[in-house]
Order: sequence, then C-alpha cells, then structure tokens
Amino acid sequence: MSTHNEKPIATGQAEFSEAEKLELRKKHYNGTITERIDIHEGLARFRIRPDNGFSPFKAGQYVAVGLGNWETRLPDSQDEKLEEKKFKKLTRRAYSISCPLLDQQKMVTVNEIDYLEFYIALVKHAASPDAKAPSLTPRLFLMGDGDRVEVQKKIVGTYVLENIKPTDTVLMISTGTGEAPHNAMTTDLLSSGHVGNIINVTTVRTRLDLGYLPEHEHLQAAHPNYQYLSYTTREVENWDKTHPGYVGKQYVQDLFSSGLLAEHAGDPLSPNNTHVFLCGNPSMIGYTPPGADPPATPGMLQVLKDKGFVEIDDHKNADQKNSIDRDGPGTIRFEKYW
Repeated sequence: MSTHNEKPIATGQAEFSEAEKLELRKKHYNGTITERIDIHEGLARFRIRPDNGFSPFKAGQYVAVGLGNWETRLPDSQDEKLEEKKFKKLTRRAYSISCPLLDQQKMVTVNEIDYLEFYIALVKHAASPDAKAPSLTPRLFLMGDGDRVEVQKKIVGTYVLENIKPTDTVLMISTGTGEAPHNAMTTDLLSSGHVGNIINVTTVRTRLDLGYLPEHEHLQAAHPNYQYLSYTTREVENWDKTHPGYVGKQYVQDLFSSGLLAEHAGDPLSPNNTHVFLCGNPSMIGYTPPGADPPATPGMLQVLKDKGFVEIDDHKNADQKNSIDRDGPGTIRFEKYW
C-alpha cells in the first residue's frame, strides 16, 4: 500500500485496525491503481487495471469506482456521519472513462490499453451546508500507485459516437473533468480515419486545470482536422479590465452565440453538418426536466436550439423521434452528472 494512507483519519468516521482494513480490501476490491498523475492538489488522472480485464466498450461510456467506508478520508474534508451498519460498506461513484490519448507518444484508443483512465477532481465539501458530505474523492485522493479499489464489472452508457459520417464536423464541449469522455471519443474518431473537423472545446477556471494539454497539442500537430480549444474563467485576463489581454469570463455559451467559437474553430458549426456533444457543469448544458422552467441563464442546449440544433435525450424513451434524423448532423447529445 502507498504512504498516502498514513494520514490521520477525518472526524465522523469509524476507525479500523490495519489488519481489518486489509481483510476488507481483500474481500471487496478487484482493481489496482497502476499510476496516479497529479495535475495539481485537487485534480488527478487515475489509471486503474481491473484484475480480470474488461470487455471492449464504446468511447464515452462510464463505470462506477468504489472504496470502502473504512478507508481514511482527508482530514480537512467535510465530516461524514455514517450509520454503524455502513461502516463496512462501499461508497461508489460513476465516472466517464477518459483516455491517455498517447502511449509512448503514439496515439491510443481506450480499447488498446489494459487499464481504465479516470479524470477526477477532488471534492472535499458539499456545495450546500445541508447536503451530504462527499464520500469517494476524500478517500481516493489518499490513494496512489499500487493501492486497491473496486471497479464495477459493467461498463455502460449511451453517450457515444453514433452514425457519424467521415466528413461530418464533431463538436465536443465540456467543463473541467467533463472532458474525459471526449478524450476517448477523440482518439476513436482519429484512429478510424475521420476526415471532418473534430473540435474538442473545454472551459476551465485556470490553465492549471488543463490536465491533458501536452497530449492535445501533440495530436493537433499530427492531425490537421483536430483542434483542442481551451478557455478560462478565472485567470487575470478574465477579471482584470486593466490587463492588456483582457477578454472577460469566457463562457462557451457566449463564445458560440457571438460566432467567436466558429471563428476560432475555422468551421461554421452549422446544424447542416455538425454533431454536438455536451458534458460537464449542468449550468453549461442547461438541461431542464420536462415541465420545469428554463434556466435563468441559457445553457448550451438553449443556445444551440436557437441555432437550429435538436436535442437528443437518451435518458428518455430510446424510440423517441425528433424532427430530423436523430442520429444525423444537427443533433445534440449530452451526459449527466447530476
């Protein structure tokens, strides 16, 4: 086991002897962290190899990762109050499977490697005081190379590439770690010989949050039809109007509406030839359940619909038909993390 586990226990958590922990891990865990790549203290890439491998899956799909409630939590994370009957249970969370993009400077797809890569942000405190304390990442971020975890056996999800012609434009928009499934989709498209524009857009707080930037730059240099466009919201040029490079907060909704995104991409991003994929912050996506009021600030769903795109919600009836080919250009797919 790594030395990550030697930190003191957080309050509000049952204590176990190391012998008890080893026995519980042996009973429940079925995967090993082969490599942890820290971007910064609150963001990391975890490579996990399931003991029994995994069946081929589609880029964009997800799987749950679990750790026991007996594992140590970060001492400065929100207190977690557990019922005694849950002390020996596992806590799980589903994560879209990312892709390393490169292996020894060679492009790889998710099915060409023997591990699953996850792009994970540390959450130590719930968004609101009355919400449940974050459970998984305060434990996971004390784990490192060689540590054991649980990986659910079934990789699932409908947020995948479907019926995309080789000449179509694929526009993928994310915030933060929502980039993960798009990384998998990127190498899947490039390795299949896709010749249309592939535009991977992400918005982050600061440039330090761009955990795959070198890999994306390598792919851009090797593939003229691929672009990785990153935007920030909390760099000095986003808030200091006296800064010579002041651009304001760069929200993708504004970039798309103004035409700047199309200009930066060198593509009209028209519903006539463009498939759109959205993953990340619910405010960016702008999804509203049936019957709910639209968001006060439009998300990408509202912006895109105004431009003639049509939403595909694969979380509804799979047989639902739209006014255009549900798998053709002009459609919007989105992933949910809420």
